[in-house]
Amino acid sequence: MPRLFTGLEIPPDIATELSLLRGGLAGARWIDVENYHLTLRFIGDIDERTANDVYSALERVRRPPLSVTLNGLSTFGGDKPRAIVAKAKAESPLVELQAEHERLLRRIGIAPEPRKFVPHVTLARLRQASAIAVADYLGARGYFPGRTFEAKRFVLFSARASTGGGPYVVEAAYPLG
Repeated sequence: MPRLFTGLEIPPDIATELSLLRGGLAGARWIDVENYHLTLRFIGDIDERTANDVYSALERVRRPPLSVTLNGLSTFGGDKPRAIVAKAKAESPLVELQAEHERLLRRIGIAPEPRKFVPHVTLARLRQASAIAVADYLGARGYFPGRTFEAKRFVLFSARASTGGGPYVVEAAYPLG
C-alpha cells in the first residue's frame, strides 16, 4: 500500500537557504534538503486501486501557476514543540488549490482531512527538545527573510511508512497553467 500526499516542491535555491538553518538544536531530526516540500493534502496509506483513482482525480485540476511566499520560521506543538517549520502565506490561490484537492479526494472516498490547512515547509521534527531550547534556537536562527517562488506544478508524492521525513518519491506531476 502506498502512502501518498500532494504537495509543492521547493526550488533548489530556496531549499539551500533553508538548509543553512539546520543544526544547533538538540533533539531535532533535520529533514533532508531534497525532501523539502509544502504539503497540500495528506492522503495516507491506500490500496493500488484507490491510488489510481487519486491519480485520475488530480488530473482534473486546472489552475494557473501560483506564487508562494515563505515568510519566517515557527514551530508546531505549542508548549511541547514537535516541528520547526518555514511558514508560507496562506494566499487565496494556494488555499484554493488545497481546497480543490480536498474536494476531489473526498469525491473518490478519501476521508476528510481533520486538520486545518496551515501552509508550511517542515525543516525538523523534534524529539525531546525543550521549549526553552526551541525558543533559543528561533531567537538565534529564526530570521528567514520572505522568499517567493512560482509553483508551475504540484506533485503526487509517495513515502515509505515511517515517522516522516522521507525519502519522498514524485509519483506524478501535474502542471499548473
